[in-house]
Amino acid sequence: MEPFELSFTEASAMIAAKELSPVELTESSLARIREVESDIRAYVTVTEELALSQARRAEKEIAGGDYKGPLHGIPLGVKDLYDTEGILTTSSSEVRAGYVPDADSVSVRKLTAAGMVVVGKTQTHEFAFGATTPTTRNPWDTSTVPGGSSGGSGATIASGGVTVALGSDTGGSIRIPASVCGTVGFKPTYGRAPRVGVASLSWSLDHVGPLTRNVREAALVMAAMSGYDRRDPASVNKPVPDWTADLSGSVKGTRIGIPTNFYNERVQPEAWEASMAAATVLEGLGAELVEVEIPLADKVLSTAWTIMLAEAGAYHQEALRATPELFTDEVRTLLEVGQGVLATSYINALRTRTLMQQGWRHMYSDIDVLLAPTVPGPAVSADHPVFEWAADDIEGATTAYSRVSAPGNLTGLPAISMPVGYTADGGLPLGAQVIGKPFCEGDVLRVASVYESATDHIGTLAPLKAAS
Repeated sequence: MEPFELSFTEASAMIAAKELSPVELTESSLARIREVESDIRAYVTVTEELALSQARRAEKEIAGGDYKGPLHGIPLGVKDLYDTEGILTTSSSEVRAGYVPDADSVSVRKLTAAGMVVVGKTQTHEFAFGATTPTTRNPWDTSTVPGGSSGGSGATIASGGVTVALGSDTGGSIRIPASVCGTVGFKPTYGRAPRVGVASLSWSLDHVGPLTRNVREAALVMAAMSGYDRRDPASVNKPVPDWTADLSGSVKGTRIGIPTNFYNERVQPEAWEASMAAATVLEGLGAELVEVEIPLADKVLSTAWTIMLAEAGAYHQEALRATPELFTDEVRTLLEVGQGVLATSYINALRTRTLMQQGWRHMYSDIDVLLAPTVPGPAVSADHPVFEWAADDIEGATTAYSRVSAPGNLTGLPAISMPVGYTADGGLPLGAQVIGKPFCEGDVLRVASVYESATDHIGTLAPLKAAS
């Protein structure tokens, strides 16, 4: 087995025992990226020189007895929205083609302080405004999309480039690529982790978090990223628990909500059935399944898009006026639409979101977590990224993917996507999401970890099936 094939937790244990060098692991990771990059194009920039320098420093620190913990010496991919000192940070857009930050984002600073090794900047759908990441391909089938907007992060984990990569989640952009690339993707409660130094899509919906191969890795990385930062107006000053302490606990008595509406509508049967099979596994382990109705379900998509369009339009207003030709046609069109959103429409969407949050709080009086499909189906064709529900009912992939994942952003609740199966015909990954109560990330992680331990559905390397 090559070092890049090891899970983060396996590699971490070997590094701690001095059975594996961070340099050896990083060299293996970089070699794997070089091997597959022409097929999947997951990176904007590969930072080989920096990575080897950081790996050598980690090796020296560990040899000298200065072991910083389980993240020490582990390669990391960083979504190109996150500022990285001295490294090109483009948000996968020509608008920022020459932007080189003079400081790291808070998340990158925290993770490198914990000893992680930055191997490169992963591709995103331009400024995170989309769910397909057109620059990148899915290693499970390179004729398909990797999801988005954190598509580069999902693709590099699934192909073995790294075991951990950062993402951001505004309408599902961590969980969507996690689902279609067969990885774990974790979004914390809104305000749990600071977003300082991360380009915004929609500041009242944006979350930061990791994509990983398994649940324990997500818990470790998310804990390191979390904490209060006064520079982020949304940041909440709450202690960060040790979420790994209860991962091997029990789900006996845990009330898992099973939606009777919304999440089972305009969703492919395989996606729904895989999620319900996961629920059955958890029920067999002692969980109680409780049917619930999703409140204001008919308002989800319009509310999310109104808020997102208006806030993104405001954030990019200056650049849109100065250099509109530098945006891709798709994103420029969306931003122009955002410029036209009426203040009354935006305010009414914020009011609807408040009612939605109140409705979800009431729903959670009967359950501990909700379990549902992460997205309506697997990865779609990169050449024709749509879901065809009927001959006259075609839905664009970005709308379809975000439709199912957006409630986690509108409510700000913690959510994790985990692998739960594969399609029968093409063997493409399917994911389910577990959504919890505010600041109850531990419940979400425990349920996902118990399921993961009870099945063989754990993030595995893709066979890198080339497009025919």
